[in-house]
Amino acid sequence: MPLVLVPRTDASGPLSIDASGLAPDRVASMTAEAVARLPLLTDCRPCPLGDLFQVSGHASDRVIECRGDFSRVHFLAAGMQSGTVRVRGDAGRHAGEGMTGGRLEIAGSAGDWLAADMTGGEVMVSGNVGDNVAAALPGSPMGMRGGVVVVHGSAGALAGSRLRRGLIAIAGHCDAAPGFEMLAGTLVVAGRVGRDPGLGMRRGSIVSLTHGSSPPATFTRGAAWRPSFLPLLLTRLGERGFRPAAAALRVTAWRQWHGDGLAGGRGELLQPDP
Repeated sequence: MPLVLVPRTDASGPLSIDASGLAPDRVASMTAEAVARLPLLTDCRPCPLGDLFQVSGHASDRVIECRGDFSRVHFLAAGMQSGTVRVRGDAGRHAGEGMTGGRLEIAGSAGDWLAADMTGGEVMVSGNVGDNVAAALPGSPMGMRGGVVVVHGSAGALAGSRLRRGLIAIAGHCDAAPGFEMLAGTLVVAGRVGRDPGLGMRRGSIVSLTHGSSPPATFTRGAAWRPSFLPLLLTRLGERGFRPAAAALRVTAWRQWHGDGLAGGRGELLQPDP
């Protein structure tokens, strides 16, 4: 049985709960009673975890299950090295930040900064996510540096900002400047792509699965061809339940755009050639 957390129903509860440090690998040897005594910051004041959540089970199998609305709970699974965190509802900001391993599953939506500065592991979100998914934190020269992030809904602005390594896949739309200042890695967007994709990118690939994405003016038009890595990438995503991958596998030619010309021009934007 996993360690189960259920929010206590209290309309006057805190507006913000910082769950930093609550990860399966850190509480695997603790009883439910010991976990309930852990201090969390609530509206910048310390509070025992048990005053905020009903706690049952144990995390000896390195699984934490969060049942209910966790949209006010931030930093879920932040810094996780191994194990699984399942959220049966929405999650707050900075979920999965700095993960080095393990798996984060969110059945609902997530706030801003999901998987920011992540270096390993997997993050799966059934709903939408906010701005800066898998992006660089303020002051950080690099964002996500490894792992896989799959969003089955839509994403906000600056998805994959300063991405260095890894794979981000968004099944819905994304807002402005996805792949901003990308250094390497792969960003896949199945829906509408916001303005200025890849602005300032140095290397890496942005793959738009729908025709019509408008690259910045500093990109140059390239050839129409079928890159050999795309079928492998789309098959890998399809195995993770990424539904748009099946239709994209039928595309016979992809238009390549080289950019950003002001940052060396060694990145690329790919989209179906009409």
